[in-house]
Amino acid sequence: MKSVSLHTLGCKLNYSETSTIGKSFSEKGFTLREYGEPADIFVLNTCSVTENADRECRQIVRSVLRKNPDTYVIVTGCYAQLQPDEIAGIDGVDLVLGINEKLHLMDYIDNFEKRDLSCIYRESHEKATDFFEAYSADTDSRTRAFLKIQDGCNYKCSFCTIPLARGTSRSLSPEKILVNAQKIIDAGYREIVLTGVNTGDYSFENYRLIDILKLTDGLDIDRIRLSSIEPNLITDEIISFAKDSEKFCSHFHIPLQSGDNEILRSMRRRYNREQYRDTILKLKENIKDICIGADVIVGYPGETDGNFQNTLEFINDLPLNYLHVFSYSERRNTDAVNLPGKVSIRDRKLRSGILRRLSDSKRFEFYSGYIGKRLSVLPESCKDGFTEGLTSNYIRVKFSGESLTENRLVNVKLTRTDGVKPVFAELPD
Repeated sequence: MKSVSLHTLGCKLNYSETSTIGKSFSEKGFTLREYGEPADIFVLNTCSVTENADRECRQIVRSVLRKNPDTYVIVTGCYAQLQPDEIAGIDGVDLVLGINEKLHLMDYIDNFEKRDLSCIYRESHEKATDFFEAYSADTDSRTRAFLKIQDGCNYKCSFCTIPLARGTSRSLSPEKILVNAQKIIDAGYREIVLTGVNTGDYSFENYRLIDILKLTDGLDIDRIRLSSIEPNLITDEIISFAKDSEKFCSHFHIPLQSGDNEILRSMRRRYNREQYRDTILKLKENIKDICIGADVIVGYPGETDGNFQNTLEFINDLPLNYLHVFSYSERRNTDAVNLPGKVSIRDRKLRSGILRRLSDSKRFEFYSGYIGKRLSVLPESCKDGFTEGLTSNYIRVKFSGESLTENRLVNVKLTRTDGVKPVFAELPD
C-alpha cells in the first residue's frame, strides 16, 4: 500500500482542492501521511499570487527530497499552471499538472517511479472550463468547512495573475452546492464558508450569489459565512439578507487594495474610494456587531508618498476592523509589471509596517468593545486545557475547558484582550 502526503500554499480555495485530492487518494487505497512525514508520493498544490509563494514552492520541494530522495513529487496549482517549465527544472520533480489536469490527477499516473525528466501536462488557461468540486476542513475538528462554489475570474486587475492561472469565472450548480453542503453537515460540521476566486461573481443560469445564500440558509447548519466578496458585488439584497438571517455570520472581508482613486484606476479596480466608503458605512449601519476586514496592497507602481498618505487616511477614517496587508510583488505577464514609477523595496516595507500597525490598532479597538459582553463561539481546537474558536463576527476566542468535543455553539463572556488573537473569555457560571 502506497502512502501520500499533501501540502498547500495560498488561499482557502486551494486548501479545499487539496483536501479533495487527498480524498481521491484515500478512496484508491493510499495511506494519507501528515506533511513532513516520509511518504511514497508528495503532492504540492501551489499558489502564485506573490513572489514569495513561488520561492516557497521551490524550498518545499527541495526540503521533501532532502529527507526522502525517493519520494515521487507532483506539483500542481496556480504556479504550475503559470510556470510549468520553471517547476520542471527543479531537481526531483516528477509530474507537473495544470489547473484542468489537477481535476484528473489519477489519470496521469501510471506508476510512481522516479525519472530523470519531469512530465508536464498543462493546457492553456483559456481551456480551463471544468469545475473542480471541492470542500475541506479549516482544522482537524469537525466544526468549520470551506465549500467551493465558484472558480476563475473575469476581472482584469493589472497586478493579478489569477485569471491567467484559473481561467474565466464559472460556478457550481445550486443542486451540487446543496449536495456538497449536505455532505459537510452529515460529517458533523457546524459552519460552512462559501468560497471561490471571486465568490460574489457567482452565476449559474438564473441563480446569483444571493440565491445561494438563501438556499444554504435553509440547511440544518449553525452558521454560513462568506470567505470574501468584492465591494462592487455587495448588493442591497445581500445586505438585507445578512441583516435578517440568524445563520449568516456578521463578518465581511472586502478587498480594498488602495484608498487612492488614481491608484485604483491604474489597478483597474471596479470601484472608487467613495463607492467603497458608502458600502462599508451601509454595512455598519445595517448589520449588528459586524466585523469588516480588507486587503490592501502597498508599493504598487506609481504609488507616491501622497498616494499612500491618501490610503492611510482613508483607512484610518473608515470603520474597518482589520487589514491583510500585502507588499506589491512583480508578476510576469501582468500589465502592472511594465508600469513606470517602481517603488523601492525599502518603501514597500515601511508602508506595509505602517498599515500593519494601523490594523493592530483597529483590531484592538474592535475587540475592546466586546470585553464584558457575551458572544457565541464555535469551538475549533483544544490544547492544554484551553478551547479556541470563532465568534460570528470573527473574533478568535480562547477559554478554559474542553467544549470542543460537544461540537456546538458555546456562549462565553469576553474578559480581556491585548489586541492580538485570541481574546480571553470565560464560560458563564
